[in-house]
Amino acid sequence: MRLARRVPAGFRGTARLFTLRPMRTVNQDRFREAMARLGAAVNVVTTDGAAGRGGCTASAVCSVTDDPPTLLVCLNRGGEMRELVKANAVLCVNTLAASQTALSPLFAGETGRGVRERFTTGLWHVLETGAPVLEGAVVSFDCLVSQVTEVGTHSVFFCSVAAIRLGSMDDEALIYFRRRYHRTAAAAGHRG
Repeated sequence: MRLARRVPAGFRGTARLFTLRPMRTVNQDRFREAMARLGAAVNVVTTDGAAGRGGCTASAVCSVTDDPPTLLVCLNRGGEMRELVKANAVLCVNTLAASQTALSPLFAGETGRGVRERFTTGLWHVLETGAPVLEGAVVSFDCLVSQVTEVGTHSVFFCSVAAIRLGSMDDEALIYFRRRYHRTAAAAGHRG
């Protein structure tokens, strides 16, 4: 099958045709084991609006571009949070400090506490969009959802960054690697 890629107006690069071939992929267990070896920041993604307030733990978050500032956030299509974010069209990515480790299983739904109870832990504020911003997070990205793409079991949200709240440079960050939490030390002598 040959597909032509549409060239946007003003594009100055080389337009190419490419071939998509059916491809065999690795099995799911092997892929999950490989992904466990890819360390990632631990984030609590929050939303609030007409559809209601919600939050979940997510590690599938990354930068897309800085012009305009855009993040990518992946949420499970079977989860309630995906529907809330789609309806509210806003979210905040709160990157947890190591001292906030207990929030990760709480917002992952592992403690049996309901959504409203989750927000009784920690101090919460708002910036531009109305999505909850966690006090003490390493960084918080307050975003407007600009596009959603469905891929397999997840929805991929492309989010325009409306505001940023930077935490202390002295905070240790929290990462998830090999199915465990790890602290990252703040860089000595770093200037922001």
